[in-house]
Amino acid sequence: MKALPWHRRRNRPETLKYTALDDGLYRYLVQCRSGGEDSLLEALRNETRRKFPEDAPMQIPRDQGAFMTLLTAATGACDAIEVGTFTGISAIYIARGLPKDGRLLCLDLSKEWTDLARAYWTKAGVAKKIELRLGPALNSLKKLERIRKFDFAFIDADKPEYDGYYELVLPHMRKNGLILFDNMLWGGRLGKKKPPTHPAGLAIDALNRKLAHDPRVASVLLPIGDGINLCRVLS
Repeated sequence: MKALPWHRRRNRPETLKYTALDDGLYRYLVQCRSGGEDSLLEALRNETRRKFPEDAPMQIPRDQGAFMTLLTAATGACDAIEVGTFTGISAIYIARGLPKDGRLLCLDLSKEWTDLARAYWTKAGVAKKIELRLGPALNSLKKLERIRKFDFAFIDADKPEYDGYYELVLPHMRKNGLILFDNMLWGGRLGKKKPPTHPAGLAIDALNRKLAHDPRVASVLLPIGDGINLCRVLS
């Protein structure tokens, strides 16, 4: 086939390069990850579905959890914080990436959810790494010790409060620390011609745009799970 002249190639529209997932391709993606199936985490997923059927979809997916463990370990994180713990599966993924003397601070509002989390942290052998503080996350963040610093943060709680969590967590992050925000594609409802009107959608969209232009961080929005906004702290 004869190549197009350079001036015609220059004016051709850009081809967007991405792979759309269907159920089969997603299952393949999940299967092709290190570690494979984990009987303890599957037991926790199943017990969460039995005890909290309406809330169970809040559990992070397997590929996202593996990604978080990999990031935590690869960056050498020793001190981590999680805003929004639910039944503890994300905390296990993070704690597994921390060294033996690593520490993870978990903030959540629900004793009922986190009682289940505590039981599985013990079974997973990570309970000694984890400190849990119950109460509204904004209040807990405001009460953080001034000298408390983190290498890794995972934010997955009340969406309209995301920006508030960010501004309170950021001063406690070490340079080059990572902040991960969950559900940042809001079920695929962002990026449409019609902007969101729901408070959660509005908050997530506003934060995505803020992070893209915030000189304090470098950020990238990734299509993992329901969307992760991954930020590296610059100073």
